[in-house]
Amino acid sequence: MKSDWWRGIFNHLYLKTDGDVVDDQRITGNEIDRITRILHLQPDEAILDLCCGQGRHTLELVRRGYDVEGLDQSHYLIQRARSTAKKEGLQVRFREGDARRLPYRTDTYDVVLVLGNSFGYFDSVEEDLRILMELRRILKPWGRVLLDVADGEYLKEHFQARSWEWIDSTMFVCRERSLSLDRQRLISREVITDVNKGVVADQFYAERLYTPEALRQLLERAGFSDIAFHDIATESQRNQDLGMMERRHIVTAVLKKEWSTARSRGQERAKHVAVMLGDPAKPDALKPSCVFDDDDFYTIDQMKAALRELKGYRFTFLCKHDTMIQDLTKLKGKVDYVFNLCDEGFDNDPRKELHVPALLEMLGIPYTGSGPQSLAYCYDKSLVRGVAKEMGIPVPDACFITPGDRTYDVGMKLPAIVKPNSGDSSYGITQKSIAHTIEELADVINSLRTTIGYDRSLLVEEFLTGKDISVGIIGNPSGYCTVLPITEEDYSALPPELPRICGYEAKWLPDSPYWKIVSRSADLPEETEKMVVRCCLALFERLECRDYCRFDWRLDEHGNPKLLEVNPNPGWCWDGHLAKMAKYAGISYPEMLGRILKAAEERSGMEQNTGAREAEKEPLPLDLNQQTA
Repeated sequence: MKSDWWRGIFNHLYLKTDGDVVDDQRITGNEIDRITRILHLQPDEAILDLCCGQGRHTLELVRRGYDVEGLDQSHYLIQRARSTAKKEGLQVRFREGDARRLPYRTDTYDVVLVLGNSFGYFDSVEEDLRILMELRRILKPWGRVLLDVADGEYLKEHFQARSWEWIDSTMFVCRERSLSLDRQRLISREVITDVNKGVVADQFYAERLYTPEALRQLLERAGFSDIAFHDIATESQRNQDLGMMERRHIVTAVLKKEWSTARSRGQERAKHVAVMLGDPAKPDALKPSCVFDDDDFYTIDQMKAALRELKGYRFTFLCKHDTMIQDLTKLKGKVDYVFNLCDEGFDNDPRKELHVPALLEMLGIPYTGSGPQSLAYCYDKSLVRGVAKEMGIPVPDACFITPGDRTYDVGMKLPAIVKPNSGDSSYGITQKSIAHTIEELADVINSLRTTIGYDRSLLVEEFLTGKDISVGIIGNPSGYCTVLPITEEDYSALPPELPRICGYEAKWLPDSPYWKIVSRSADLPEETEKMVVRCCLALFERLECRDYCRFDWRLDEHGNPKLLEVNPNPGWCWDGHLAKMAKYAGISYPEMLGRILKAAEERSGMEQNTGAREAEKEPLPLDLNQQTA
C-alpha cells in the first residue's frame, strides 16, 4: 500500500463510510463537554484543532465562544468546514496543511487537540514524533495537548477481519483487515460499490496501534510531561462496524518549556517587532464581499512566511481592533517597534488609517511608514494636486466637486474620469467612471454619489490615454533609499471597447476582464524617467512620506507624464505593485519587507541588535490576542 494513503482518502466517500460513525451533533457536543472539562479550557486561550477534518469539533468550540482554528490536509474536508461555518455565520479560520510542518509561529497556542483517531497514519514512529515535536514548537510554555487515539492494545485482539454494510440506498462497503507483520499497524482494505455503477473505490489505509505505554514514551521523548489517560466511550448510534473508533483513549500532556524567544547569555537579541494588521473579524466595505476572504488570509500567510525568512527578528501579530489600545499599551517597552501594515485603517475604515500611527505616537512606540499628517495629506487627492502644482509638478486638468454641488463647470476637454476625491484601493473607480459627453458626466457623477454617499467630495480629471506608470521608493531620501524600477500596466489583453484603467475591477474582481491586466517594466524615454523620479523624490520629502511609498502617473497622448496620486504606506501584499517593482529589481518579497524594516530602523536611529529592553532581561510572556514567533 502507498505510504501516503491519507492524501486522497478523505473525500466525500469518507464522510459516508467512516466519518458518519461519530458525525452526530449530540455526540460532538458530549465530546466537547468532556474535552473542556478535562482541559479546563478558558475562552481566552488559543486552541488549534489539528487534523480537524470537516471541522465538527472546531465549529462546536466556536459556537461556545472559544478561540480556535482548524487545520487538515484534506482540501475537500476543509472546504466542507468553511462552507458550514459560512452558513452558520461563524467567524473561524480553517487551513490546509501538513501536521509535520505546521504553518504557525513558535509559542502560539495554549492548547492543541488531535481528535477523531487522527494520530498514527505514518509509516514510522519517527514521523509521529515529528508531529509531537511540531506541537512542542507551537505550544506556549505550559501548553497542553490532547490526543484522541485508538486503543491499540484492545484492537490487536478484537478487530473485525471482515465486514460489510449499506451506506445509503444504492451503495455498500466491504472491508478486510489484518495486522502488519510487526503487529504494530492495522491494515484495512475498503471496497465501495454502487449497485448501478459498480465499484467506485478500492482503497487501503493503515493506522498504528499504540499501547498506553508506547504513547507515554513517545510523548516523553517529545518533551511532554504530566501524561494522563482518560476514559472515552464511543457513542455511535450506527450499530455497525466501528473500525478504529470502537475503543479509544483520551491522552493529555503538559509542555513545561521556556519561552522560545529567551536568549542565551552572549547571544545577540532578536528585535521584537509587533505587526499591526486589519481586523479580519470586522466588516471591510472596500472588499467585494465586505469581509476578509480566503485570498486575504492567503495574503497574510504569505507575508508571515516571508517575515519568517528574516534573520534577527521575532514578530508578534496584532489584529483585534477592539482591544488595540489595551494591547499596544501592554506591549510598550516590550517591543522595539511596530510594523504598521494596517492599511485598512482602524476598524477597517480607510478614513481612519491615520488613527493607527496617531495612537502609536501618543503611546511613544516607534513604527514603520508614514505618520498621521502625511496620511491625511495624501488621502486627499485634490490637496496632493495643489501641492504638486505649487512645486511645478505636472498634474491633469481637474475639477473639484464638493458634496453640496448640484451644478458644476468642469472647464476641461472630455473624456474625463470621475473618482472619489478621497479613497483607497480604487474604490469607486470602474469602467463606468469615464464620461465622453456632458450628459454622461452627469450620469457618472450621480452614479458615483449613489455608490459612495452624497457626503463625499469628487474629483473630475481629464482622462489621459498614455502609459499608466508607477514608481516605488523604499527608504528615506536623507539616508538609505532605493527607487525601484518603474512599471507600466499592460492593457493588451482587454477587449478594445473597455477603457484602459487599472481600477477596482482589476484589483478585486477575478471574473472581470480587467483581472487580465499585468504590470511590466516600463519602457520610457530616459528624460521622462529621470523627470518622474526627480518629482517623486521631491514629493516624498514635501509630503513627509517615510520608509516606503508609491507614486502613480499617467502619460498624456503626447507622452507627457502627469501625477495622479501619492500612496504612502502602499499595499504590502506579495503580488501587489510594490512587490512586482521589487521583483524587477531582483529583490525578493521577504527582502522587500526587510528593507522597509531597515529603513524605519535607520530613520529612527535604532542600532543593530538593541531594543526597548536591556539585553540581560529575558522577553516577558505576553497575554494578548496575538500570535508570537
